[in-house]
Amino acid sequence: MSTLVLTVIGDDRAGFVETLAEVITAHGGNWEQSRMAELAGQFAGIVVVTVPSERADELRAALDGLEGLMDVTAHPGVEEPAPPETWSHLSIDLIGSDHPGIVRDVSAALARHGLSIESMATERRDAPMSGGRLFEAHLLVRVPPDVDPADVRDDLDRAAGELFVDLTVGEA
Repeated sequence: MSTLVLTVIGDDRAGFVETLAEVITAHGGNWEQSRMAELAGQFAGIVVVTVPSERADELRAALDGLEGLMDVTAHPGVEEPAPPETWSHLSIDLIGSDHPGIVRDVSAALARHGLSIESMATERRDAPMSGGRLFEAHLLVRVPPDVDPADVRDDLDRAAGELFVDLTVGEA
């Protein structure tokens, strides 16, 4: 079996996912995992597919045939060993007035401690009372066993103070 990681983007429309799923299934592939969303009028996502090795090139060619409906790029999947069970997880929730640099500063604090982002979802929305825009982020990060979560929290709290955002860090 081969694992492919597909990046997909196209105009948001009914039947987008169905079209992709039909091509994958027709070529012996199995839809394993995905993250997809409508963003700025485009439907975008990442899909992990397994396919019999002898049919992987056939599936890639069929996905190329979707040009015009959606752009699909197939990347070879790498079987990554799972992090040792001694790694812990932190959940991070952030909300504040939207401005440039929030993701940069929070991700820099995580990188300083060697943390790996497992998932991240962000959005902007109207602030109910002020008429401005709010930025909201939800992250799940892996923490190596030699890193003290308290040190990470302190660093994130400093960044939150500089960014003027509310931040909640918890064990996941």
